[in-house]
Amino acid sequence: MPEDMDGLRAQVLIIDDEPEHAETMADALAKPGHVCTIVTSQKKAEVELRHGNFDVVVTDLVMESARSGMEVLKLVAEVQPEAATIMVTAHGDIPTAKEALRGGAYDFIVKPLDLVVFRNLVQRAAESVLLRHQNQALKGQVDAAYGFEGIIGDSAGIRQVIAAIKQVAPSNIPVLISGESGTGKELVAHAIHIHSKRRERRFVPFNAAGQAESLLEDQLFGHVRGAFTGADKDREGVFEYADRGTVFLDEIGDMPISMQPKLLRVLEKGEIVRLGANDAKRVDVRFVSATNRDLKSMIAKTGFREDLFYRLRGVEIHIPPLRERREDIPLLVRHAVGRFARELDRPIPGVSEPAMMRLISYEWPGNVRELVNLMHRLVVATTGATIELKDIPDEVRASDSDEASAAIGGLAGVGLERLEKEAIRQTLAMAEGNRERAAQMLGIGERTLQRKLKDYGLR
Repeated sequence: MPEDMDGLRAQVLIIDDEPEHAETMADALAKPGHVCTIVTSQKKAEVELRHGNFDVVVTDLVMESARSGMEVLKLVAEVQPEAATIMVTAHGDIPTAKEALRGGAYDFIVKPLDLVVFRNLVQRAAESVLLRHQNQALKGQVDAAYGFEGIIGDSAGIRQVIAAIKQVAPSNIPVLISGESGTGKELVAHAIHIHSKRRERRFVPFNAAGQAESLLEDQLFGHVRGAFTGADKDREGVFEYADRGTVFLDEIGDMPISMQPKLLRVLEKGEIVRLGANDAKRVDVRFVSATNRDLKSMIAKTGFREDLFYRLRGVEIHIPPLRERREDIPLLVRHAVGRFARELDRPIPGVSEPAMMRLISYEWPGNVRELVNLMHRLVVATTGATIELKDIPDEVRASDSDEASAAIGGLAGVGLERLEKEAIRQTLAMAEGNRERAAQMLGIGERTLQRKLKDYGLR
């Protein structure tokens, strides 16, 4: 959707069991450039709503049943809450249409339609959705400038992560953070600490991976003088050092199985025993742990204790990989470019549209860490006012993805026909309704695109 009201082109789903009536509405909306998808049943509407993305939903109130439109309204609220729903109704169903308004519908219109009034109503609904998008974008710009404790993004996935942080932080419940390497698990752990009642105490990160078991135990629990050769004085471990604060145990899946009962003791009893000591010491720590491994699978293979898993996972916060939240990439890029340019005391370079499209379409196996490192390299290397596509490294620029692939990210496992339909729908939106440009982006002829639009019920 464009960033201003002029030339506003919305993605519109039209649901009507009378095909001719649906076609008439689509033709009326095609004139100002809206991209319309037509379905003729509640069941087909459900498929589109679960797999497509729409700004406005226009639904007949009465189809298979007198409540079909109300069921559609309920589903829109569940799976596409940002969309505006307009009910189309007969005179006798106005009370039900008013019930729909109370249920969250944007408005209703009575048959027979005045197409000018209908077109204006859809336009106002699309503008209301755009205003919400602009507010979210503004919030995203604020996040890009300041971030939520360094967490940059405004996608649904990141909003869920931030909401979960705010919800669990004030309690003492253990938190397990899951996600691929490079997604920012330590940032989330630190944000939990900062928003907790322990914020004035220490936040102590500790990586459990790649350490010898004897050294690991000494680091976590400490030792007394004479516990082993070279132990010439007492030393407190991580848990004592973090007393009344937060311990962040990263890569918890790499914790040796023999160490796990000792960790469980700290969780259950709040006690540690230093190496070489007999007496237990009380500690009060908040546990936040993280893993990029499948702990449930490890439990099945006896690589991880089940009781420890459930103790650590009081609440689980999952951070989605960057390829599943591509809408955050421009925010992250601008944030990183600004940060590194300021560090170098240089003017902040822009990023050209082709370069940004390539960054959006890349799969980012290293997630946010990889993106930030790349932007650091680009800011250091660039000599112009703009980072261009030619400046992007070969391994990113030579990706099999193209501009259209950015629009269909996140559809792995979906049937090829639906994948193609979604690619066409979103590419049309990206091309602002220009079919010639959309065909070029998709790598097909304009006549082929025209045929596919007809086959898929797109207008």
